[in-house]
Amino acid sequence: MTPLRIAQVLAVARLEMRKTFFARRGLWIYLLAFAPVLLFAGHSIAVIRFGQNWDFGEDTTVFATTFQFFYIRLAVFFGCVGIFMNLFRGEVLDKSLHFYFLAALRREVVLAGKFLAGMLAAVTVFGLSTALQLVALFSHMDSNTLNTYFFHNGGLSHVAAYIGVTVLACIGYGSVFMAAGILFRNPIIPAAGILIWEAINSFLPALLQKFSIIYYLKSLCPISAAPELPPPFSLMAVVVDPMPAIIAIPGVLALSALVIIAASFQVRRMEINYGTD
Repeated sequence: MTPLRIAQVLAVARLEMRKTFFARRGLWIYLLAFAPVLLFAGHSIAVIRFGQNWDFGEDTTVFATTFQFFYIRLAVFFGCVGIFMNLFRGEVLDKSLHFYFLAALRREVVLAGKFLAGMLAAVTVFGLSTALQLVALFSHMDSNTLNTYFFHNGGLSHVAAYIGVTVLACIGYGSVFMAAGILFRNPIIPAAGILIWEAINSFLPALLQKFSIIYYLKSLCPISAAPELPPPFSLMAVVVDPMPAIIAIPGVLALSALVIIAASFQVRRMEINYGTD
């Protein structure tokens, strides 16, 4: 990419970041992202103020379970729906996309700038939330426990893994939902389909599980967390070995790159007809 194209991408990203961070229609994303912070902060306050008993292993397991089954599957998922689907569909609904298409910019440059802005917004919001959740989780623990955990039991690598998984989730889901906003007039339908596919991942055959983003994200989580299922569902669950990080990380990034490339071809042929939306 030439220096001119890079400058144009950054210019588009700057414009989009203002709209993404301060859009009124996106306020619910902040509430969704930071709700778990209040949960873990409330627990720490209860321990410090009222002297409730706590167990380090139980607390970290609860965090791992909340992270995998609420934060990634729901909060980050729907947050990326709200951020990335609006990058193009929101412009169509606001009847402002034609301003970009009439400018002296290649459409691929517009797409790259919008994706960069969405990725930075999602990573900032959800990455910050993950960090604050961990701070809230550890705030009631004594220094000896934290020192042992961080420097002798791999705690620092756990923190890096949680933040890294959050970043990968934003990139992976973000690319898919931006493409959906370009390809489909009503992108909520494919979003619902992806949500169902990700939700039933544990019940799919081993081969099909690998055709989902959540499989690779679960593989990268430092603590395996699986809620107890009722007997009929527990019998249907298929246990698959986690994917090594050396494959899982490039796998998510490669998927995102392929989706963005496919979206760039589609955006070249995209026609605007505000009357039908």
